[in-house]
Amino acid sequence: MQMLAWLFRLAVLAVLVWFAVKNGQEVELFLLPGQSWKSPLIFVVLVAFVTGVLIGLTAWLPTVVRQRRELGRLRKVPPPAPPPGPAAQPAIPAPGASQDIHGV
Repeated sequence: MQMLAWLFRLAVLAVLVWFAVKNGQEVELFLLPGQSWKSPLIFVVLVAFVTGVLIGLTAWLPTVVRQRRELGRLRKVPPPAPPPGPAAQPAIPAPGASQDIHGV
């Protein structure tokens, strides 16, 4: 299974390298009025991808921190004791005791 995962990773890497080689032309980005920026297309795509990952991680971080705090708090609290119930019945019935199996 690990071999299959590595083959998949290698295939994805090959596609990314092929994409980078085929899209080497320069593009011009217009940021603000009167300002432009020229850069290779693959660099622009990479910057957009990294920016998206960083925004996603920033949005995800508060949830992770909150869950870790709650998990730490729950680990410190002892589990509640089970409520006292009726006396336990034996798992094996006494010899000669009637066993009603679905009314038969």
